[in-house]
Amino acid sequence: MNRKMRIFATAALVSAVPAVVLSQGREVVTTGGRGSPTLSTAVKSGGIVYASGQLPAGTYRDSSIEAQTASALENVKRVFEAAGTSMDQAVKCTVFLVDLKDFQGMNSAYARYWSPEKPPPARSTVVVAALVVPGARLEVECMAAIPR
Repeated sequence: MNRKMRIFATAALVSAVPAVVLSQGREVVTTGGRGSPTLSTAVKSGGIVYASGQLPAGTYRDSSIEAQTASALENVKRVFEAAGTSMDQAVKCTVFLVDLKDFQGMNSAYARYWSPEKPPPARSTVVVAALVVPGARLEVECMAAIPR
């Protein structure tokens, strides 16, 4: 295949990917909470669940980073279950931390959500200046495959 044909084939493939995702539709996932007019709990599209960032539940006063991490991941777990998938199907997570000093505690609690038989998803951890909810020390967003 010459260079011109490879470029054409690549362009055709890249332009077809969004069409495949769109042809499979887009479904909003809710977990029965009040929700927000500007935020979907999650969206299913193209065999993937895209969960919005999940904060820990409850009050945050004197709450350890381990407790907040577990709470946020329990929220992610509920969202995935409502969408028909599970934590074992997670493919990518992003953790937003307010304080880098919390990394070890977050990482320790985070690791308990995946077993040695099911390795954890790819993850990015980003330190941010603040989160929308005062007192929250982290927010976790994840994507998971939907089993066929």
